[in-house]
Amino acid sequence: MSTTERIEQLAAAIAEDVYIDIAKWHLYLNDAHLHRPLAEKFYPMIVAGIKASDVSQVLEETKIAIGGGKREIPLSDLIPSSCQNRLLTILEEFDY
Repeated sequence: MSTTERIEQLAAAIAEDVYIDIAKWHLYLNDAHLHRPLAEKFYPMIVAGIKASDVSQVLEETKIAIGGGKREIPLSDLIPSSCQNRLLTILEEFDY
C-alpha cells in the first residue's frame, strides 16, 4: 500500500474520533478539514516512533484562524484533553 493511501487511512481514523470543542459544540476534524493535514504531519512520526510530546508539539504549532482571520489559536487549545489522549492512542495503534 502506498504512503498516500496510508496517510488517507490515518486521516480517516483521526476524523472519526477527534474534535474541536467550542462552547460544548463539537466540530470533528474532518468537518474542519484538519484531519488530512494532521495525518500528513503525524505519519512520519509514527514510522519513527511517536511520543505524547510529539502530539503536543504538532497541536501547539498548528494555528487555527478564527474571526475571519483576526486571531489565530493553537489547535491544542481547542481540542479537549480527552480527545488529545484519544489522538495519541490512534497514532500509537496505527499499523503503518
